[in-house]
Amino acid sequence: MKLKNDNWDVIVIGAGLAGLKAALELKKAGKSVLVIEARDRVGGRAKLGEICGQPIDHGGQWLGAQQSRFREQAQTLNVEIYPQYIKGKSLLSLNNKVSHFQSIPKLPLSSLWTLVRVYYRWQGDMKLMSDHKSWSAEKVQQWDRLSLDEWIKENVKNQIANDFTHLLVNAILCTNASKTSYLFFLECLRQGQGIKVMADVKGGAQQDKFVGGAWQITQKMADLLEGNIVLNRPVLSVQQDKNGVQVNCAESRFKAKKLIITAPPEYIEKIKFTPELTEEKSKLLQGMEMGNVIKVHIAYPTPFWRHRGLNGSVMSPDHHLGIVFDQSPHDEKIGILVGLIEAHHAIAMGSLSTEQRKKIVLSDLVHYFGSDAAEPLDYVDCNWDQEQWSSGGYAAHTKPGILSKYGNALREPFGHIHWAGTETATEFMGYYEGALESAIRAVKEVIETV
Repeated sequence: MKLKNDNWDVIVIGAGLAGLKAALELKKAGKSVLVIEARDRVGGRAKLGEICGQPIDHGGQWLGAQQSRFREQAQTLNVEIYPQYIKGKSLLSLNNKVSHFQSIPKLPLSSLWTLVRVYYRWQGDMKLMSDHKSWSAEKVQQWDRLSLDEWIKENVKNQIANDFTHLLVNAILCTNASKTSYLFFLECLRQGQGIKVMADVKGGAQQDKFVGGAWQITQKMADLLEGNIVLNRPVLSVQQDKNGVQVNCAESRFKAKKLIITAPPEYIEKIKFTPELTEEKSKLLQGMEMGNVIKVHIAYPTPFWRHRGLNGSVMSPDHHLGIVFDQSPHDEKIGILVGLIEAHHAIAMGSLSTEQRKKIVLSDLVHYFGSDAAEPLDYVDCNWDQEQWSSGGYAAHTKPGILSKYGNALREPFGHIHWAGTETATEFMGYYEGALESAIRAVKEVIETV
């Protein structure tokens, strides 16, 4: 593709939701903008899939009740929104026994009481995280040195409550509690408006979905940027001087006054910067790691669980497929379940073949739903650890001891370089909403200086 410009006002690295939003906002402001993407597609962590002729999201798919930016973006692009199916009872598998529940899982009273205490403890500690720049406080440093796993061992002695807490952590961060700090977890809770909002469907972060899938939002955004996106261009190096930046790919060179980088931390770390990034920024990038997740879809002739008074949702801390939701189309012409394999389960399952994973997933589903789940029409999965330019999901977390020392470099501009992407969000980090918030913030920084 022949580009219209040789020198741009702004270059954006990454054609995911944050990069596309930044480019559209810059274009609206009258700036010339070029988006450079390493993949052969747009979307980043939004990715189209298909099962039995139905489009599905291999990446993120939900729209939270509080996520106004993402809702507005979908409505602007005429993407229809509909609620996650919740009619009927949910399932909980604990100690290999399956139980039904309407709103509160059936746990022993002592376990429920422990979880209530944990909830209010998190709520109280979150209040001290109300300002994202408060990471130098003494209490905050203590929380950062403490791994989330150490905090759970110290505060959640009840074994069932302990298992349930780890299930929540895996679902939110896609990583084992030993790999991140209590501070980082609190920051996630603060940004996500608390564990209740992050875990709930109605009134929470899984309230709504998009007819046809969330992936089409990024595609429609990219369509508005035709002629301003180049694909298959991994960035190798970035040079900057007083006049601007030069972005170097294997066979291409692009120049601009400003640069916005939206790529995941692991990818940024591989780019050679001249001059070099600050030590604080480099240490931060080195201390960030993507979570591990495999997303699976399983299609059946009918949504048989609905006919049995179930809503298709499952929680289980003791099986590989720990989270399941109903993904069936409105007309119920087929039934679809979507499941998430996270953290250490994803690492273990990632080394297996698709057929081996399918066998384990179906075994888990038969345990949850009975023999009706044994013979699906089709099975499709996406191992995000093997996505070259993502290297995991949903987002990156910081290792213990990193956030309090180097967190101030997360969004701090470096010369002409500005940072966006969901990891840099101040609200709903790890969500599409956070990606949009980060893009709007970065564009504001750029426009003020161009």
